[in-house]
Amino acid sequence: MQKFDLLIVGAGMVGLTLALALRKSTQLSIAIADTLPVTELTDDPEVRVSAINVASKTIFEHLDVWSTILEKRSQAYQHMHIWDKAGIGKLEFSVDDLNSFPKNDHLGWIIENKIIRNALWEKAQADEGISFFTETRLANIASGESEVFASFDTTADGTPQIPIIAKLVVGADGANSWLRKQMDVPMITRDYDHHAIVATVKCSQGHNNTAWQVFLPTGPLAFLPLFPNGGDICSIVYSTSPDDAKRLTELSAIDFSKALTAASDGKLGTVELVSDRFTHPLTMRLAQDFVKERMVLIGDAAHTIHPLAGQGVNLGLLDAAALAESLTQLTEDQDLADPKTLKAFSRYRKSEATEMIAAMEAIKQTFSVQQSGFKLLRGIGMSLLDNLKPAKKLLIEQALGLKSDLPAIAKQKLL
Repeated sequence: MQKFDLLIVGAGMVGLTLALALRKSTQLSIAIADTLPVTELTDDPEVRVSAINVASKTIFEHLDVWSTILEKRSQAYQHMHIWDKAGIGKLEFSVDDLNSFPKNDHLGWIIENKIIRNALWEKAQADEGISFFTETRLANIASGESEVFASFDTTADGTPQIPIIAKLVVGADGANSWLRKQMDVPMITRDYDHHAIVATVKCSQGHNNTAWQVFLPTGPLAFLPLFPNGGDICSIVYSTSPDDAKRLTELSAIDFSKALTAASDGKLGTVELVSDRFTHPLTMRLAQDFVKERMVLIGDAAHTIHPLAGQGVNLGLLDAAALAESLTQLTEDQDLADPKTLKAFSRYRKSEATEMIAAMEAIKQTFSVQQSGFKLLRGIGMSLLDNLKPAKKLLIEQALGLKSDLPAIAKQKLL
């Protein structure tokens, strides 16, 4: 048997962030199980990207990986332009709308998922207190009175993998979480009736360090700026009905590019598809319990939301930061799976997830209604909000993750 304090299932951005956050302030021994390999970065931008807000950037700074991420590829943006294709409404957000302290020079960063994961992985590999199990998948897991027992499949040559014993196991293994299924946790789900098309495009007028989003009658289309600074490459997230997604992905590259140019009203110039297109269905998921016995769920394993505001990964990273802070505050004589501590963590993070799910649903429903009278009211409301500086500032601060109840490693230092 191999003994550890903590077993993390899933070595994505959220799982690795948890491991590094714990090792930053404790001597806990950590095992990470994940068979998804780390691959080298290519010259072409990755299709899967994340919008990283200020709170998440601060977490990465505390973990000493932010500089590594910036050395690779990242794109900061200082502006957001949102408009209603079917109406008159528009919203302009700028870093100049903020007067927060410390001063923030950017609204966020668009970064390829692979760059973030590779930086976290490299940092974790260098930590002697973190052990990786990547050759075989977990086969079974059982929670006992004082420990969790985890066993693996045999290796390709039939060699048995030594089982693991840990005091606590954390599921950070994504929307289709294996651990969540082993825990038999009921899920609240809702089909958004949207499929997301993701791809990389080139825009003749450049992205101008701006995140662009147009609300179409079928759903939102976002153009997220990619490197280099002031360049012309964007990542798109096109959320639309399943039938429309099928139609769009079956178009030729030229016709799809024309559709994007028309949908964006030419605001970024002529749009050209420069990558393959990938499509996946969008579903809201919320675990009824984030904690069960000696098992905890974080990130997409606990909740998934609509990508229209790009907050999914930031929500998961805060899960990791909050759990690390909760476990760090335990005394030496307390159990790592202390029920009171884990229940408090669960209440906090489930409340945050529920609030975000409700906000995404409200936005989606607001732009789904296409009656002319409602479109006019929607446009008037957007225009009023666009000119109401205190309300805009509050919305920006929420998007940046600038809240008072953040975990310590997500709070900016006052210089």
